[in-house]
Amino acid sequence: MSAKLIDGKAYAHGLGERITSVLPAFSAQAGRAPGLAVVLVGNDAASEVYVRSKGKMARKLGMESFEHVLPESTGQEDLLGLIAGLNADDRVDGILVQLPLPAQLDSLAVISAIDPAKDVDGLHPVSAGRLASGLPGLVSCTPLGCLMLLRSVLGSLAGLDAIVVGRSILVGKPMAQLLLAENCTVTIAHSRTKDLAEKVRQADIVVAAVGQAEMVKGTWIKPGATVIDVGTSRVVRDGRTTLVGDVEFAGAAGTAGAITPVPGGVGPMTIMSLMHNTVVAAHLRKGFAPPRLW
Repeated sequence: MSAKLIDGKAYAHGLGERITSVLPAFSAQAGRAPGLAVVLVGNDAASEVYVRSKGKMARKLGMESFEHVLPESTGQEDLLGLIAGLNADDRVDGILVQLPLPAQLDSLAVISAIDPAKDVDGLHPVSAGRLASGLPGLVSCTPLGCLMLLRSVLGSLAGLDAIVVGRSILVGKPMAQLLLAENCTVTIAHSRTKDLAEKVRQADIVVAAVGQAEMVKGTWIKPGATVIDVGTSRVVRDGRTTLVGDVEFAGAAGTAGAITPVPGGVGPMTIMSLMHNTVVAAHLRKGFAPPRLW
């Protein structure tokens, strides 16, 4: 393997230390620590683990955590009522509703009900619009973490050719906007893209976020390119379950200049970016200048 491994776990640890370092000054001015509220509807095991990990990390860094677990049968009116209460609660600086929601709930309506000033998941239409318009605002956590890692490896991204494979509102679309803001030339690819392999071969930066195991082959990677693998899929090999990304790691690592592993790459950055957004939101809500943490 010739590629440098991009250690998301180590970067997230350092970011966490920087977050912790600014909290005493905030608490002294505000009279309280920043607060994050996470809402989970239903009993999906993976989501439960994720919600617990978010609360645990917030407390570890020195923030307040407010966790709300609602039954699978929760109706739209009850969920919107909870969000309205969290919007009005001055202790809460950030609100995250864990997705996906049960089928009877309208996800867009729920996300749109969150106060944009507390939208630490960066999914509110106002947040998306500010990003697209080049205005400051809260940015979706996974793309923000990806950008942090790219900057840590490359410094300036200006003038580089980038491809984002995937067009979801969670990762693909905001990632493309962030790269545009960094003065990259950006291609967004998806399931109907023609000659995908050739388009990937032209890219200095490859961000793969399609949720399909090893879809991006190692032979597609331009020599020296930086590869950010957002995907996580479980596959069975030789009778054992293995976690893999959207990029064929073994092949890509022999060609790329730098690459994120799965696990240990983008995953740790998503939660720490949420913590970052909560601290930024807390400062802005109180009229304080937000700290520069990366």
